[in-house]
Amino acid sequence: MVEAIPGSGSTVPRRQLGRFLRQYRDAAGKTIKDAYEHIECSQQKIWRLEKGDPNVVVKSTEVKLLCDFYGVPDDVKEALVSLSKETKVKGWWHAYGDVIPEWFELYVGLEGAASRLRTYQATLIPGLLQAHAYIEKVMTSTWPKIPTGEIERRIQVRKERQGLLTRNFPPPPQLDVILAEAAVRARVDVAGAMQQQLWHLLKASEELPHVKVRVLPSMGPCSAASAGNFTILTFPANDRANTEPPTVYSENVTGALYLDHPREIIIYEQVWADLENLALDERDSKEMITALLKDLGDTSS
Repeated sequence: MVEAIPGSGSTVPRRQLGRFLRQYRDAAGKTIKDAYEHIECSQQKIWRLEKGDPNVVVKSTEVKLLCDFYGVPDDVKEALVSLSKETKVKGWWHAYGDVIPEWFELYVGLEGAASRLRTYQATLIPGLLQAHAYIEKVMTSTWPKIPTGEIERRIQVRKERQGLLTRNFPPPPQLDVILAEAAVRARVDVAGAMQQQLWHLLKASEELPHVKVRVLPSMGPCSAASAGNFTILTFPANDRANTEPPTVYSENVTGALYLDHPREIIIYEQVWADLENLALDERDSKEMITALLKDLGDTSS
């Protein structure tokens, strides 16, 4: 039985549907050209459908035609047609389509479906743990010419995303964060913003048992230096055919990479293991953040 992961909107159903269709096409010995000629659509649509593109229109009739063309068993075809209907379910982020780039919509949906998020950040606090003043500064620095109203909507998106850490159902994901020392030592030219942010990190790590924050001390080159910022998303285990594979997300100024090939996952798992070996433990990380607060003039701790 093929079922979507709760909280994923249409993102995970799209990826699952695309993955199954690609597997059955390969098994049938059909090419993408064979597929798009059979259902009389564009080559790009088949490619985007198999990639789980959040912006492609999925028609149940086309899924039926492809299943018949690939010789998919009737019970599986029925499940895939049902899955195609779930791709029409809209996640909360669709209401912010005017301020969320297309390439980021996929990540927001995957983030909401993940059971564990492991993220390494070299320069910034990750969005899920950003305090309000820090968010405002990041937004205005990244998009200095955008109107205030649009900045506010972008801030709302980030706040909505942060809600997954305190949701009741499905259970919130485990969030493991490793921050380079430069990220927590950064100076923000807004009065009190960095103090608020550091307190926010301490509060999250102390009050949310599923959130772990560790600091990577400044040091020489390591494997993360070439990897850059990244997040490894792991999804809830289901029946073997339905479990969403782990995905690595890496963002840049013009878009993002989504990596899910087993070889790529193994490489990033090793990078994460190296980071864990080098980072301070949770207690020492809290002590460093507390000391930084004192350096910034905050003596309330």
